[in-house]
Amino acid sequence: MAELIRVRTWAAALITLHLDASWSFAFDNAKTRAGLCNYTDKRISVSKYLAARYEDDEIHQVLLHEVAHALAGTRAGHGPRWKKVAAEIGYEGKRLHDGETASELAPWVGSCSAGHVHYRYRKPARPLACGKCSRRFDAAHLISWRERAVRRSAR
Repeated sequence: MAELIRVRTWAAALITLHLDASWSFAFDNAKTRAGLCNYTDKRISVSKYLAARYEDDEIHQVLLHEVAHALAGTRAGHGPRWKKVAAEIGYEGKRLHDGETASELAPWVGSCSAGHVHYRYRKPARPLACGKCSRRFDAAHLISWRERAVRRSAR
């Protein structure tokens, strides 16, 4: 598991190597995405929850992914320009990270009739159907939600 102090050091080194001094690094509270490139604030951020549970190599790849976004520019998305830049700086991953999320911090847990479990960090505002059971909304696969207590110290 990556230590947050090391992650901050790696981020600073990558920013120094590939970007300019106007860019910064921060940890954020995301629970379902690993990293973010904020062009407006010129900030690369990584989820403190997920960084603590991923291996060093995974977090290094997340940082490279986000630095590639900063280098490629706002309009590049995950298209050819971003892919080229990402490969040039050593990114080996996919367009999106499919690692573990902080599902134990989700206060809303849902399940469909087939038993698939779903997590939400905000109360669902409308009926949702299970995407694993059907590619389209199907009332036969509605998710029933229950709220669970999440300890403040865990957040």
